[in-house]
Amino acid sequence: MDLLFTVLTILVALEHLGIMALEIWGQPERQAKVFGMPLRFVQQPHARIALANQGIYNGMLGLALLGNLWLLAGQPQHLAIALLLLFIVVVALFGSLTAKHEIFWLQGCPALVTLLVLLIFEL
Repeated sequence: MDLLFTVLTILVALEHLGIMALEIWGQPERQAKVFGMPLRFVQQPHARIALANQGIYNGMLGLALLGNLWLLAGQPQHLAIALLLLFIVVVALFGSLTAKHEIFWLQGCPALVTLLVLLIFEL
């Protein structure tokens, strides 16, 4: 099961790095479509800055997940990754309640499945 946990963790990390790229470097038209926001809003300088800041958070979550896989082992690794996955689930729940309902299914579910695999098979 350790391989399954590792693969799922890498997929969640890559998803967050992809979200980061879209939030920081994405074209406004693409951002508006993906995030369900009006194009005129996404084109505003303050919205661009807010998206980029949000992108940094997503990127750091992705890098932290990958870093924990690489730098830690055993129970310390599992605890650190479980905490990060729990953060993602909570943020996705909040985002689906306040911004766009699909956020939980797209971001929260992969993290929740990975967390459940960890809790059921690894801890």
